[in-house]
Amino acid sequence: DVQLVESGGGLVQAGGSLRLSCAASGFTFDDYAIGWFRQAPGKEREGLSCISSEDGSTYYADSVKGQFTISSNNAKNTVYLQMNSLKPEDTAVYYCAATYGTSWCLNKDAINYWGQGVLVTVSS
Repeated sequence: DVQLVESGGGLVQAGGSLRLSCAASGFTFDDYAIGWFRQAPGKEREGLSCISSEDGSTYYADSVKGQFTISSNNAKNTVYLQMNSLKPEDTAVYYCAATYGTSWCLNKDAINYWGQGVLVTVSS
């Protein structure tokens, strides 16, 4: 079975950092781009960043460029999202997502597999 299991969420003060992890299994990791989305209450799900498992190319939404960094460990089929200088407006449920290929990896309508999500709360 396909699984994307997120971890690393929690409560952090404004200005702090968190690192999210996404462990993937059940599909050929190298054929997919793995990305991160978030959804705050009352808002649409937003694509943040994704990484090609094939060549390591990375993509970022303008809203998180310079603040978040995506990386992967292909030997562990795991993707990470390092989040720095967190603000209360970063509070959301963060989802790991897998897209076949890379072209649409920040488009929520192109996602093949979703994780269950992990809550990140940033206090002021």
